[in-house]
Amino acid sequence: MRISIVDWTHQFLKQYVKEGDICIDATVGNGGDMLFLAEQVGKTGKVYGFDIQPLALDHTREKMQKHHQSGELYLDSHANMSQYFEEESIQAIVFNLGYLPGGDHALATKAESTIEAIDCGLKLLKTGGVISLCIYSGGDSGFDEKEAVLAYLKTLDHKKYSVITNEFLNKPNNPPMPVFIMKA
Repeated sequence: MRISIVDWTHQFLKQYVKEGDICIDATVGNGGDMLFLAEQVGKTGKVYGFDIQPLALDHTREKMQKHHQSGELYLDSHANMSQYFEEESIQAIVFNLGYLPGGDHALATKAESTIEAIDCGLKLLKTGGVISLCIYSGGDSGFDEKEAVLAYLKTLDHKKYSVITNEFLNKPNNPPMPVFIMKA
């Protein structure tokens, strides 16, 4: 059985995201993670999504409507999440780094704003909450963001956060790297 980074991330997140939770998709892309989160939090929870590309919000809105799910979308950078939520109010935050699949490869997440968004997200997380990062590198997106994000994550206080990185060792062409940050 083949498993994708999305499958792996969703299986991991199921341990943390439950009915009634509040979650954020920090980079909505085509809406897959936002739909997954909406299904997990159910009717009593809330899901919010961010992207800087109107096309991503359109794709996500269509996907959510097709599956009869709801969520609130913001045309804004993930680095600005803290302007919308109170500290320690979010159960899970999902990031897919890189560019919008099927979109302009020149518009991709960047290390500086991603690190700012992760730092912001850590403050928004409840105790027991989780951030997932799917780090895509190589090809068009290069390795700069991956290296900078991993270097930043190494600086997090191990008494407050557990950071787990995973690798697909036998996949060719710089496979994506799933990373999870759990708040103690």
